[in-house]
Amino acid sequence: MSSRGGRTPSAPWGRLKQVNVDPLESIGLPSKGDKRLLNHRIQEQYYTSIVERFMAFCSDAGRGDELSRRLARLDISQADGKRPGMQRPAPSMPTDVQVDNMIAGFGSSSDKDISTLMMAMRKLREGIVASKRVDDFSIQAYIFCIRLSIQVKHMESYHPAILHLLKKMHTVRPLTNIELQEFVGYLVLDLACRQNDLAQAYSVRHEYGLHDAKVDATLRALAHDNYFLFWRVKRSADGLKAKLMEFAEDIITKQALKCLGRSYLSIDQRSLEECTNTSWQVLVKDFGVGWQLEGSKVIIRKPKGR
Repeated sequence: MSSRGGRTPSAPWGRLKQVNVDPLESIGLPSKGDKRLLNHRIQEQYYTSIVERFMAFCSDAGRGDELSRRLARLDISQADGKRPGMQRPAPSMPTDVQVDNMIAGFGSSSDKDISTLMMAMRKLREGIVASKRVDDFSIQAYIFCIRLSIQVKHMESYHPAILHLLKKMHTVRPLTNIELQEFVGYLVLDLACRQNDLAQAYSVRHEYGLHDAKVDATLRALAHDNYFLFWRVKRSADGLKAKLMEFAEDIITKQALKCLGRSYLSIDQRSLEECTNTSWQVLVKDFGVGWQLEGSKVIIRKPKGR
């Protein structure tokens, strides 16, 4: 018997297209009931998928050859010796250089890609915490998450990850000295620059015995409203430290404007832009500067009686 319209039925599922499932989105949050990431083997596979996605982004950014070469020599143990008792090599992880180069090539079209990566790393961190895993793999995964999250200034990711790394993981499986100094430095800068809590920043610095000239200079600059020192340090700081210092830029710029406004009647435009590390157009638009620009000179205020 013929089918309706004189056509024979197609084979079951014949016209159904195969669904492409994103491996990063196919697994849910452990806190929402998906227990797959409590399995250590699945954690490692998932982390590999995250790193592969990261490397694909590097290639899309037009820096694939150079970044892939650097990724091949990224294992953090090379910087300070392998961890005692390491049974097998853990997956390589990007440093701030790779993350910085990757993000520099992104445009707004990659917002979804970044969002997917952030969520995937959250899932992985939840799985590691829920499974109470503290070993070389979990530490490397956390380090990767922190570095990438700082580069995109995703506080909700890097801040709790740093605290877990230092307060939970480090107490069970101590970080190398290089690792400890790096991530304590990030925590101190976050406290000082984003949270504007200098007292706590100095307290953490003392607690962990941090010795970092860039971090120390940043704390001095913020404590004394020294905008010259702040901009000098930021220009010379590595990518991730400079990224954290960005949180304090508006405060420093406003402080510089206040100091200049109290001290000068006029100032050269170039000098003003150097003191604030900001163009004249941005100062007018974003900071509401009402001074007058006459040629290359900025008139802050005119003497009384004129």
